[in-house]
Amino acid sequence: MTTRLAKILLPLVLAAFAFIVTFDNIVDYDSNFLFVQHVLSMDTTFPGNALMGRAITSPVMWQASYWLIIASEGATCLLLLSGTVALWRARHQNSARFNTAKSLVTAGCVMGFLVWFFGFMVVGGEWFAMWQSKTWNGQEGAFRFYMAILGVLIFVNQPDTDLA
Repeated sequence: MTTRLAKILLPLVLAAFAFIVTFDNIVDYDSNFLFVQHVLSMDTTFPGNALMGRAITSPVMWQASYWLIIASEGATCLLLLSGTVALWRARHQNSARFNTAKSLVTAGCVMGFLVWFFGFMVVGGEWFAMWQSKTWNGQEGAFRFYMAILGVLIFVNQPDTDLA
């Protein structure tokens, strides 16, 4: 039962993290909106770099991109929270039911991985050359987030056996 309880608690903690990130991005909208604006406009990358044709300078696109990030973070929270509830409800069930209940946690972890790896590392870091910015570079933080998510994903998806 200890392992099952850990598999319930860890996604709950990730859901709390995703909730706080989502909440903070809404409540302190302007601070993180500036981050998105600078990354997409590529205005703090190396001067004269050959990738500047990728820059997005439209305020409408900055807003849309930021709301997509916020919505994805919120979806991560909701999926992880729903998955936590499903695992809690299945905690005394046989292994087949408990293993089946993991699907929403898996979906939440995948959504979080898409936000922080694909969104921040692939799109922001590489496509918009965020790695070139000393001021507006979120790659280190994103790395910590998606590695924690991957750790939980791997742990939760280890097969469970029937309880004694």
